[in-house]
Amino acid sequence: MNFFPKSAKKVFQGIIFDVYQWPQKMFDGSVATFERVIRQGTVVIIPTVGNKVVMVRQKQPGTDWYYDLPSGRMDKKGESPKNAALRELLEETGLKPKTIKLWKTYSPSGKVVQKVYFFVAQDCQKVAEQKLDPGEKITVEYKTFDEFLKLTDNEKCFLGPLMIDALLARIHRQNYKYLKDSFFKSWKTAPKFPKNGPKSNW
Repeated sequence: MNFFPKSAKKVFQGIIFDVYQWPQKMFDGSVATFERVIRQGTVVIIPTVGNKVVMVRQKQPGTDWYYDLPSGRMDKKGESPKNAALRELLEETGLKPKTIKLWKTYSPSGKVVQKVYFFVAQDCQKVAEQKLDPGEKITVEYKTFDEFLKLTDNEKCFLGPLMIDALLARIHRQNYKYLKDSFFKSWKTAPKFPKNGPKSNW
């Protein structure tokens, strides 16, 4: 998808966001300035240890404590999504997986252009201590699959679009199996949505 016309120009370059603007002809013939923002790519990791999902409970400057999955920006020049996922997982949890596979990608629509890569990291082992940024406080918690799903009741749990899959898994048996298989079963090609179950469309 082409998010920018050829006339778009970068008017601001930040640490995380770049802003582009362009002249846009309106329906009445007038011209207005349109703009859109590019955000650095992000990786989200779903780590497993045995039959547990690894969650992080974290706090950053200006936030309360909240639940999340290990994640971070692709802010290293030339770093692949997979290597970024391995780095973020190691830094935030000290874990290294036996296997790591790309599960899904997500590109939200609207004024912010971003790509989010979701990886499943199976059979993780502790190989190091956490290496946190100065603006991070993180504790690592291990949840059964059902406990993971139950976190959707917590208003301080942020899973992004994965929240949709988790909620569907709580009310539909087919979706429960699909999501659990995605996290814990060995696969070369990511499991497909059940034919008879609702889809999260991301």
